[in-house]
Amino acid sequence: MSSARLPGLPHVDPETLPVLVLTGPVTRDQVTGAADDVRRLLRDGSAGVVVCDVGGIGPPGLATVDLLARLQLAARRAGGRIRLRAPDPALRALLDLVGLPVQVEGEAEEGEPALGVEVEVESGEAAV
Repeated sequence: MSSARLPGLPHVDPETLPVLVLTGPVTRDQVTGAADDVRRLLRDGSAGVVVCDVGGIGPPGLATVDLLARLQLAARRAGGRIRLRAPDPALRALLDLVGLPVQVEGEAEEGEPALGVEVEVESGEAAV
């Protein structure tokens, strides 16, 4: 008896999020292609999140902020979101300065307490 082998990699965890690796220096020409990549990854994956690895993006500037803002917008329009992996502290500070809300891998989502944090539901009651 023989069985057909399914296409794709046999040892890939289906819960693994798609990753888009961004490298620098960032140019305006990258924006359209990267936004198309985010939409494609969201369409092909079921998780609704694309991890953007920004570890190799180089010194952050306004072009980087513009790129990430457009990727976040493309992801939102496609029903998903982006999450940053390995952002430089200067990039995080710049994103905070301009008010771009982007989730960073390994941090609690907005509105959710970080792991290990006790939240008091009502004053006088024990934290859960």
